Amino acid sequence: MTKNELKKMAGYAALEYIKHNMIVGVGSGSTVNYFIDILSTQKKLIKGTVSSSIASTNKLISLNIPIIDSNNVDNVDVYIDGTDEFNPDLMMIKGGGAALTCEKVIAAMSKKFIAIADKSKKVTILGNFPLPVEVIPMARSFVSRQLTKLGGIPKYRENVVTDNGNIILDIHNLNIINPIDLENKINSISGVVTVGLFANRAADVVLLASPTGVEKLLSKK
Repeated sequence: MTKNELKKMAGYAALEYIKHNMIVGVGSGSTVNYFIDILSTQKKLIKGTVSSSIASTNKLISLNIPIIDSNNVDNVDVYIDGTDEFNPDLMMIKGGGAALTCEKVIAAMSKKFIAIADKSKKVTILGNFPLPVEVIPMARSFVSRQLTKLGGIPKYRENVVTDNGNIILDIHNLNIINPIDLENKINSISGVVTVGLFANRAADVVLLASPTGVEKLLSKK
């Protein structure tokens, strides 16, 4: 099976979690696009969606799926998003598509966080995928120096501006043994908007697609 076929399997499997009158958080990326496609068949069932990116919002609008401003709800019933890497505790690296800040907000608002992925995203230790950090532009050099002190090699993601008007630093050469500790340290650096470590708020479920089907991995917490 191709990677796109696996992504489609994972995206479609998430439909199981969509129930009547729900507010659904919608993430970003290629796997989520398949979820949005299948969600369009249930758009009359749900109350609406809270979107994590301009790209996802545009796709939702194109399919006439209702959108709700995040400021007008207290929480979302379920949040469906992809992942760049996840470990056995369902902690993740996200942000390859530069939407990490809004994704993190919706994850924090969610009653249940479902990650959808193909089998290549499962790792033992996080860090093979470069860790994205959203940074305000004037702090780029300062933040880079602080990230270097943490043992990483930060690289400016050129020609990328986030939906919030900021820039992305990708940290290479990390072996993330304690994701919560690293998430807290990076988030405490002045000029950092947020880091793409989803450790304090890990996924509740990962739907992992492989040629044999979709495996449901549950949080141990």
